[in-house]
Amino acid sequence: MTTADGMPTNAALAAARWTILGGQGFVGQALVERLQAVGATVTVPTRQDTSWLRQDLGHVIYAIGRTADFRGRPHDTLEAHVGLLSQLLSQGRFDSLLYLSSTRVYQGVPQGNEGADLIVNPNTPDDFYNLSKLLGESLCLNDTRPDARQMVRVARLSNVYGRNLPASFLRSLIEAARADCPLTLQDHPQTSKDYIALADVVNLLPAIALNGGDRLYNVASGQATSHADVIAAIHHFWPEWLCHTDPSAPLRHYPTIDIARIKTAFNFHATPFEQGFLSLLASLTEG
Repeated sequence: MTTADGMPTNAALAAARWTILGGQGFVGQALVERLQAVGATVTVPTRQDTSWLRQDLGHVIYAIGRTADFRGRPHDTLEAHVGLLSQLLSQGRFDSLLYLSSTRVYQGVPQGNEGADLIVNPNTPDDFYNLSKLLGESLCLNDTRPDARQMVRVARLSNVYGRNLPASFLRSLIEAARADCPLTLQDHPQTSKDYIALADVVNLLPAIALNGGDRLYNVASGQATSHADVIAAIHHFWPEWLCHTDPSAPLRHYPTIDIARIKTAFNFHATPFEQGFLSLLASLTEG
């Protein structure tokens, strides 16, 4: 059961059984709430209990990951992105599996489309995250079961923002503004990133899991938002906050993320950053 734009109906979401791995995290918890809100049966295994590997898992969304602390915990990062995934692919019983990767893997390439040849350097500590995610992707995309093309998919998530935002660039700016703590940006103010609203993400991921016709999807807004624009939005609520910028700071280049696949498959239109981010900031000032 789908709508005219390819999105599953609430009834279709509710009829499916779901297992959310990483359901206590930022994206995972929001997915659980979205699916439970329409009446779906959702299982959220704990990290300590692996008995779920012997169960029929239904539709699995693999939202386990490490971001902020991956440099200091490489072995935990590899286990989160690859080790448990390998067990799931070799032992698990599921109707579909959607592995959450990251658009961070496009660093160093001119265009962020799903078919791009990617660049990683094992000598660079910052590339360890990308390498681990790409290894997880490769496990999924080279799964050998006969129906893997219809069952196993990858979603590369861009920079997600929303309530309960974890440690990130946006959170550091918001916390500094709320505490009226002056801050100096280390990047050029015109450095830009792709940001996508959490609400858009939790609508798209179940749709990809149930109806995705491709193996690999970018889940992003397709729009670049500069640091200067982020600061301007924050100043809308905390106008006295001092955030210093340096035009001589490094201007970092991130490729534009191509979202043609999700637009074609699901008629996706991203929430404009200025709308979604201002809404988030407004919720933080209530009360």
